Amino acid sequence: MGKRFDAITDAQREFIAAQKLYFVATAAPEGRVNLSPKGMDSLRVLGENRVIWLNVTGSGNETAAHLLESPRMTLMFAAFEGAPLILRLYGTARAVHPGEDGWAALIAHFPPLPGARQVFDLQVEQVQTSCGMAVPFFDYTGERDALNRWAENKGEDGIRAYWNERNATSLDGKPTGIPGQ
Repeated sequence: MGKRFDAITDAQREFIAAQKLYFVATAAPEGRVNLSPKGMDSLRVLGENRVIWLNVTGSGNETAAHLLESPRMTLMFAAFEGAPLILRLYGTARAVHPGEDGWAALIAHFPPLPGARQVFDLQVEQVQTSCGMAVPFFDYTGERDALNRWAENKGEDGIRAYWNERNATSLDGKPTGIPGQ
């Protein structure tokens, strides 16, 4: 059955580090709820109540837009191998963009990834676990490299142009805070 914690335990930290996939959910006070799958080597637990994750350029930028109106964020991890478990981190987050105060310190936690767009800094207020017994087993066979190749081919100027064209507003027309907007 489900349990609640005030902080991330060592065992939960190990579970998070072993996951190849996690999900991010945010919502502004009005408009669409966003739920996105994330992968790559893009998440770090910095302490018992702090997690950061690197967001690379993609087709949308809903998370950043939502956080400008409401800082609520949930991260969810599910065991697709081994013992069943679902782990959720609830808290408040902020986006840090390239060139902003704190960017250099946060991005230093990650390997260089082309198209790095934001680091989200989550202050964890509650951790919840549940059984996960209905989650199926899946086999991990490797990482996809298409997004990295796409970003490398665009180059830094091309990425910034893409941000201005496709990532400056959300699906609901809300600003995302991309620098230069």
